[in-house]
Amino acid sequence: MLLVLIASFIGSFGAVFLKLGAERLRYGLRHILSWQAFVGVSLFLISSGFFYRGIKHGELSVLYPMVSLGYVWTLLWSRLFFREPITAPKFLALGLILSGIVLINFGAR
Repeated sequence: MLLVLIASFIGSFGAVFLKLGAERLRYGLRHILSWQAFVGVSLFLISSGFFYRGIKHGELSVLYPMVSLGYVWTLLWSRLFFREPITAPKFLALGLILSGIVLINFGAR
C-alpha cells in the first residue's frame, strides 16, 4: 500500500512538470521537447515502477483506486505552483475521492 501511495505522490509531480513543459508549446511545436517535459515523463515512469511493485502482492481492486490520490496531490500542487483556485466543487470532489478510498479499504477487510 505504501508503494502505491508513493507512486501517486511522484506521479502528481509528473503532472506539474508536464504542465510546465506544455506551457513552452506556446512558442511553437518545436518546443515539445524540453527538460520539463522530460522530467514529467520520467516521474510518470518512476511512479509506474512503484505502482508495479506495489500491486505485486496486494489486491488490485483496493490498490488501484488509491492512484486517485494523485488527483488530491495535483490539486494541492496546482494551487501552490500555478495559483489555481480551489473552488467549492473541487473541494467537494476532493472529499468524494478521499471518502471513496476509505470505503474501498473498509471493504477489503
